[in-house]
Amino acid sequence: MKIISVVPSLTELLFDLGLDAHIIGVTRFCIHPAEKTRKVTKVGGTKSLKIDRIIDLKPDLIIANKEENAQADIEELQKHCNVWVTDIFTLSDALDMVSELGIKTHTTDQAQALITQIKAEFKKLSAQVTPSQKKVAYLIWDEPIMLAGRNTFIHHMIEELGWTNMIKEPDSRYPMMESKQLKELQPDYILLSSEPYPFKEKHLPKFKSEFPNSKIILVDGEMFSWYGSRMKLAPSYFIDLLTEASSVS
Repeated sequence: MKIISVVPSLTELLFDLGLDAHIIGVTRFCIHPAEKTRKVTKVGGTKSLKIDRIIDLKPDLIIANKEENAQADIEELQKHCNVWVTDIFTLSDALDMVSELGIKTHTTDQAQALITQIKAEFKKLSAQVTPSQKKVAYLIWDEPIMLAGRNTFIHHMIEELGWTNMIKEPDSRYPMMESKQLKELQPDYILLSSEPYPFKEKHLPKFKSEFPNSKIILVDGEMFSWYGSRMKLAPSYFIDLLTEASSVS
């Protein structure tokens, strides 16, 4: 089976399922595991796929995602190839996806072992979580400010931490917001994600000055938004984050 993945988190999952020899194409944003992805043919960006190159590779299966990939690209590829389009909102969705991927790629045992491990890690997290109702604004972009809203995997991960996402509108997946509006929401924590906007230490003074009543915390966006095998690492990271959030000034 020749497989192309155009979803970074699912590329990592494919390698973790032991499918190295079957992966013939990935996007330039597929960075994990680095020592393996760098050797695989690149087929463009997640939202700017090189359609002709993909077709020329003659894959048996293309793994895509409704949110991460452009609809027009997927529809064009579906005319020529077998495309499996995933759509993930919750941890349960993600685990179901891993199970289905295991069936599609004949790696059922590996997939089930991974699912068991992920569930065990999230059980450890659950034991550490005391619902605090801390109000959180999760920023994915700056100038303009964009936040992770409801109906997103990020939103579900925020809930796994026992926190409350400030964005309430059910249809606002990634709303834009003025600084004044965000300040009026009075978030307890403002989380600055490492992706897609690369928030870093240099951005902290600006936000601490602008939002003096909120705790500003840099977070690893992969832990909140990658719904592949990285989920096995997320709970341990979240436990550390809970400790950091309770002490950060």
